[in-house]
Amino acid sequence: MGHLHGTYDSSLIIFSYIIAVLASFAALDLAEKVGISTGRKRWLGITMGAVILGMGIWSMHFVGMMAFSLPVVVAYDLIVVLLSLLAVIVAAFAALYVIARDELKIGRLLAGGLLLATGVSVMHYIGMEAMLIQIHYDPLLFLLSIFIAFAASVTALWLVFYFRKTSKQAMLWKKLSAGMIMGAAIAGMHYTGMIAATFSSNIKTAIFFEMVLANKLLAYVITAGSVITCMMSLLVLFVSKRLESKETQLDEHEKWYKSLFDNNLDGIISVNIQGEIIGFNPAALEITGLTSEQLLHQPIKLLLPYIAPDQLDHTVAMFTKAFQGEAQRYTSAILRNGEERVDISVVSAPVIVGGAVVGIYVIAKDISEEKQAEEKVKYLAFHDELTGLPNRRMFNKVLDEEIERTKPAGEEIREDHSIFAVMVLDIDRFKMINDSLGHSYGDLFLQEMGNRIRSSVDGYNVLLARMGGDEFTLMVPHSDAGIVTEIAEKIIHAIQLPYRLKESDFYVSASIGIALYPQHGMDTSQLLKNADTAMYEVKKKGKNGFQYFSAELNDKLQSKIELEGDLRKAVELNELELYYQPQIRAEDERMIGIEALVRWNHPTKGVLSPGIFIPIAEETGIIYELGTWVLREACRQMRKWHLAGGPLIPVSVNLSSQQFHQPYLADYVKDILRETGLEPHFLELEITESMMMDASVSTAILNQLNEFGVRISLDDFGTGYSSLSYLKMFPIHKVKIDRSFIRDITENDNDKAIVSTIISMAQHLNMEVIAEGIETKAQLDILTDKDCEKIQGYYFSRPLSAIDVEEEFFIPGRQEKTAFHS
Repeated sequence: MGHLHGTYDSSLIIFSYIIAVLASFAALDLAEKVGISTGRKRWLGITMGAVILGMGIWSMHFVGMMAFSLPVVVAYDLIVVLLSLLAVIVAAFAALYVIARDELKIGRLLAGGLLLATGVSVMHYIGMEAMLIQIHYDPLLFLLSIFIAFAASVTALWLVFYFRKTSKQAMLWKKLSAGMIMGAAIAGMHYTGMIAATFSSNIKTAIFFEMVLANKLLAYVITAGSVITCMMSLLVLFVSKRLESKETQLDEHEKWYKSLFDNNLDGIISVNIQGEIIGFNPAALEITGLTSEQLLHQPIKLLLPYIAPDQLDHTVAMFTKAFQGEAQRYTSAILRNGEERVDISVVSAPVIVGGAVVGIYVIAKDISEEKQAEEKVKYLAFHDELTGLPNRRMFNKVLDEEIERTKPAGEEIREDHSIFAVMVLDIDRFKMINDSLGHSYGDLFLQEMGNRIRSSVDGYNVLLARMGGDEFTLMVPHSDAGIVTEIAEKIIHAIQLPYRLKESDFYVSASIGIALYPQHGMDTSQLLKNADTAMYEVKKKGKNGFQYFSAELNDKLQSKIELEGDLRKAVELNELELYYQPQIRAEDERMIGIEALVRWNHPTKGVLSPGIFIPIAEETGIIYELGTWVLREACRQMRKWHLAGGPLIPVSVNLSSQQFHQPYLADYVKDILRETGLEPHFLELEITESMMMDASVSTAILNQLNEFGVRISLDDFGTGYSSLSYLKMFPIHKVKIDRSFIRDITENDNDKAIVSTIISMAQHLNMEVIAEGIETKAQLDILTDKDCEKIQGYYFSRPLSAIDVEEEFFIPGRQEKTAFHS
C-alpha cells in the first residue's frame, strides 16, 4: 500500500479562513444578542446562529478539502457529508445554548468552548471519513487539533462576553477579533487535522446506499454551501445591526423614561388594574413619608387613611374616573406620616394598552408652599399688611353685607331709627411724625395706633379697619348714640397718651367723624363720605374730638370741594398774589426786612387769606406747587426792588413741611435763586420746630442751605414741643416769638416771662430775635424794654401789596419810586 502526498492551493486556504471568520462573527454576535433575550426571540437567535456557524464550519472544511489536491481522484460519500453538516449544526446549537446568557460564568465559558471544539472536531473527522480513501492519523497531532479548537473557542467567547460593556466602536473590534480567533480555531483544527492525516491509495466504498459525490460535483455543493453561508451571515449581520439599532433606541428611551421617573420632583405611583401599587419614585416616598415596604405591591386602598378626611371622597371619585379611562387633574391633601398635612396637585392618568385600561399613573406635586402663598395673597387682599387689620376692601364688603342684611324685605326703613354707625378716624399730626422721623418710625407708630384702637373697642363687637395712611374706620352694629359716643371717647383718650419713639415722647390726637345708618346714608359710599365730612369738621375746629354728621356739614363739604377745584387752577390763572408785611427796627422805625404772605384773588369770593386755602393745599398736595410759586415770586420781586435802588433787605418766605422734606431742597432753592438773580443772603427761610424732629435729616438740609448763604429763621418758637437742643445743633440765625405770647403780654405775667426768656436766650446764643403780632403801643413798649428791637405786626403795618409797599415805605419823589412800578 503506497502513501499519497497532496498539495495546497493558498488562495482557497485564505478563502476558507474568511468563510470561517465571517460565520463565526455572525454566530457570536447573535449569541451575544440572544444572551439578553427571552422566549421565541431567544430560540430563533440560537437556531439561526447554529445553522450559520455549522454551515460556516462545514463550508470552511470542504473549501479546505478543495484546496488540498491528491494525485488521485477522490469521491465522497454523500450521506456522510450530510451527517458531518448535521453534526456540526447540532454541536453549534448546544454550544450557543450554553453560552447565550446575559452573564457568562467560567463554567459555562469552558462548557461552551468544549462544545464548540467538539462540534468543529466531530464535523472535521466525520467529513474526512466521507472521503472514499483510506486515512490514518498521527495520535499526537490528532489531539493537538482538538486542543487548538478548544483553546481558540474559549478565547473567542471570552472576548465577546467580557468586553460587551465597552463602547460600540470598541465592541465591534472585540467581536471581529473574536470571530478571527474562532475562525482560526476552525481553520487551525482543520489544517492540523489534515497534517495528522496520512492518505493511502486504497479506495473505500460508500457506507450508505453507495451515494457518491464526484470531486467536481462536490465543488458545486461546497460553492453553494459557502455562498449560502456568506449570504446568511451577511443577512444576519444586517438584521442584527437593525435590531441592535432599535434595541439601542428602545434601551435609550427606557433609560430616559427611567431617569424621568426616578428623578422627577413630582411623586409618581404606578397602579395596575387590580389596584395594586407596582412602582413609585423617590419623590413619592418623600411626599407621602412612607417607606418602600408600605407601598410596593400594596393595594392602593391601604393609602386611604393617609388622605386628609376633607379630601377623601373627592380623591376616591377622581381615582375611579381615572380607572374608567378619564384623565383627571385636581387638588387634594394627604397626611404625611399620618400627621402633617401636605397640599398636593394630582394628575391621575389612565395607562391604556391595546385599547384597554391596564392601570393608572398617580402624579402628585407638593403645593403646600404655593397654597400658603395663595392663602397669604387672599389674606392680604382683605387685610392691611402693616397692622393686620381688615383693609378698605374688607370693610366695604362687610358694610355692604350689613346694609343688605339689615334692610327689611319689602319694607321702608325708618330713617329716625339708627341700625349701626360708621366712624372715620384720622390721626392729627401724624404727617409731622412721618415726615420728620421717617417712614419706618411712621410704620411703628401706626402699628401701635392700631393696637390702641383695637384695645379701646374690645368687647363692643366692632369691626375695625385701616383704610390707608393714618385713616381708620369702624362699624358699630346695633348701636345707639350713647354706645357710639362712649366708644369715640375711649379711642380719643387712648390716642392722647404719649408715644415713645426715638427716645422721645410724641403726642397726637384723633379726629373722629360719625355717620348713622340709615339717617346719614343708605349705601356704603354715602355713609363713608358723610363720616369723612364730620371728621374734617372736627379738624377744622381744632382737632382732638368727634362729631356726628349733619346736613350743615354737607353744605360745607361741597363748598370745600369747589374751593379745592378752583385752587388747582389758581396758579395757572395767575390768581395768586404776594403781600408783604414789613419787619421794623423799633428805635428808628426803619424797615429791616419783609415777610412774603400769599393771598388768593378768587374770581367770585374775593381775596382769601392763607388760613382758608393753605390747609386745603396741604391736604391735597397742591402745597408744593403753591409754595414753589411763592418762593420764586418773592425772590423775583426782591431782586427787582434791589435793582431799582430799593433798600438791600432780605425777604422772608415760609417753607411748608412738604417743601422742607423734599429731596435735594438745597438744589431746589439754589435753582430758584439763580433763576431770579437774588443773592442767597437776601433770602430768609422760615421753618417750624415740627420740621426738625429727625435731627440727622434736618441738620444735613439746614447745613447745606447755610453753606450756600441762605438765612434760617425759626418760626412760632415756643408753641410746639420745643427742644433747646434745636438752637444748639442747627444753624439758625433768627428766632421768631409767636403772636400767641404777644397777645396777652400786657396782662399775663407768664407770657411776659416767657417772652423775656426767649429774648435773653436768643441774645446769649448770638441769634437775632423778632416778635410778631404787635398791635398796640403797650405791647411795643414791653418788648423794647426787654431789648427786642425787631418788630412785625399791625402796629406798624398790615400786609401790603408790592405797590403799597413802595408807596408807604419809600420816600415820595425819589427817582427810584417810578422804577418800582415798572
